[in-house]
Formats: sequence, C-alpha cells, structure tokens
Amino acid sequence: MKNTPLTEKHIALGARMADFAGYNMPITYSSLKEEHFNVRRNVGVFDVSHMGEFIVRGKEALDLVQWVTSNDAAKLKTGDAQYSCLPNGKGGIVDDLLVYRLPEDMCAEGEQAFMLVVNAANIEKDWNWISGHNRFDTRLINISEESGLIAVQGPKAIDALQPLTDIDLKAIPYYNFTKGRLAGVDNVLISATGYTGAGGFELYAANNRISQIWDAVFESGKPLGILPAGLGARDTLRLEMGYCLYGNDIDDETSPLEAGLGWITKLQKGEFIGRDLMLREKEAGLRRKLVGFTVEDRRVPRHGYEIENEAGENIGVVTSGTQSPSLDRPIGMGYVDKAYAAEGTAIGISVGGKKLSATVTKLPFYKGE
Repeated sequence: MKNTPLTEKHIALGARMADFAGYNMPITYSSLKEEHFNVRRNVGVFDVSHMGEFIVRGKEALDLVQWVTSNDAAKLKTGDAQYSCLPNGKGGIVDDLLVYRLPEDMCAEGEQAFMLVVNAANIEKDWNWISGHNRFDTRLINISEESGLIAVQGPKAIDALQPLTDIDLKAIPYYNFTKGRLAGVDNVLISATGYTGAGGFELYAANNRISQIWDAVFESGKPLGILPAGLGARDTLRLEMGYCLYGNDIDDETSPLEAGLGWITKLQKGEFIGRDLMLREKEAGLRRKLVGFTVEDRRVPRHGYEIENEAGENIGVVTSGTQSPSLDRPIGMGYVDKAYAAEGTAIGISVGGKKLSATVTKLPFYKGE
C-alpha cells in the first residue's frame, strides 16, 4: 500500500485508515456525519494526493487531448478547467477526469500545455491508454508521484485560504485556476473546483511542500471550525449532488450518454475516440439511464442490488447508495430501463428477498439548506 505525503498527519489525528486504490487513506477522523456537515456548513479539508496528474505538452497537445477526451478542450483558455471523460471506443468510459489549460510560460514557442487529473485507481490504465493513442507531436509527463493535492471545501473555504495568499481568491471563477504563492509556497495551482457541491478550492503543489500548506490551512481555519474530512464524507457529499464515482456509476461498460454525461460529450466538436458509436447510440435512443432515487425504508441500498418495477420484474441495478446526512434518509443512483427513468416513478430495490420501496428523484438530491 502506498502512502501520500500526508499519511503520517492522518495517523497522528487518529483517522481510521484503509486501503483505497492502493493508497493508505483516511476514511473518517471523528464521525462521517460531523465531517459531512462541517463541509456543508463551514470548511473541511480532504487529502486527495492519491489522484494522478499528467502533463500534455507540445505543438499538437490540443490535438491529443481532443482525440482522447469527450469534451471540447478547444474552448479552454489559459486558466480554465474542464470536466471530461476518456471514451474507450466500445461505448464505455476509461475514466473521468479534469482537463486544465496551462499558462503559455510553461511551454516553448509554438507549444501548448494541459494537465489531466485522473482517478487514483486508474493512473496506470489511463497513462497506457493516452500514451497508446499519442500519434501527435506532443509528449506526456507523469507527475503523479511528485504532486500533492488537498481539497479545501465548504462555504468558509475562502475565509480560511485568503489570509495565506495575495491572490484575490474571489476573482477566480468556478472551474478556473491560477498559479501563485500560498502559505509561503511558490507555484501552487489554486483551482476553484471540487467534488462536494459545497464550493471551495483544490490546491496542487510539490509533494514535499503539501504538508506545509496543510498545516497553514488548519492554523488559518481554526476560528472557522475547520476539520479534516475523510473519504467517507467525500462519498456522501458527492452522492448527495448526484456526481458519478468511477468504478460504481461509470466504468468501461457504461455509456457517458446513459450516465447523463451528454453535457461533457461534444459530438459536434469533430473526431474523437468512440464518437461514431455514440452518434449511433444517440440516434437509436438510449436503452437505459442513470437515475437518482430516494428510499422509503431506513435500509441503505448498496452497489449491485437489483432494481425492480412494481410487478417485480428486474429493470436495473443500483450503482451507489448511502444514508444521506443532509436528507436523513437513504438515497442512491442506478441504471434503469428508460421507461422507468421519469421523476416520480415508483421502483423497488431487492434486498435478500425483501423489496425496499423507492422513488425516482431528480438530481441533485441536496439543494441547499
């Protein structure tokens, strides 16, 4: 099992640690509910240094990014970030990722540069996939092992971070970034992104400096009730927003169109891997759709549970489920036959011979307090 640059800090804080994607990661520190609500209402900090980062640099860097990703990277200006996915050419998804358009001062004349941020479990898989499709005048650099990353999330994130930098954080629009000095560390990439729906920033820095940033953020955030948050809260927060988790809600067998990711699948941008197949899929009509649902029972639906219609016929499968702290009830997502995807449709979740009553619900589940 690998460690992140912050593993010893998590252990010193008494975190419950577990293997996640081959890394020794904090699941909870105090309690999942406390960490969840602190992110929603105050500010929490996640160690996400296990994520992978690739630099794409060269005269045809944009061409490579356009070919391997579904979104339209040509629209990105320096300082823009974009959510996208890597289609596998067979109708499924290699991974979902973030694409950053890096400043021109990182490039030689006539070159472009991007940073791709991928899921920890897929670093090697994604690297091999993108490298195998690199027929362009550009090169890939894997900086995952040298990079540290923390996510400072919540409505008070900006109050915790602003005293640590001269950069006007309020001036960074959502899904934009800048680079500069923060907490005495130069060249920190400060990104107004996150996967919690609570707002905040993600901070990328050299792995030997991320510990310094972590300490400074917690010192600055003390008056705000800052707390560390583990992967348990990260999962409940993202599921309340209806955000997909790779390996659960999307994978090599799921179509981005079925998953509700048509908004990051730009079929009119030009050629990219899997485009023709997706065009045919769209023209033929989707067979199934990823939906959210709320459960009337107190039992939590789990990944792999069957979904049934009122007649007891199988119509799909649960991909994610949890007890929502904000709604105080079980919620989940799953794929169902298109005929049962409408909001308000009554469905059942099969659990060991018992059927839990559930209702298809419009996403996101959490709409603010």
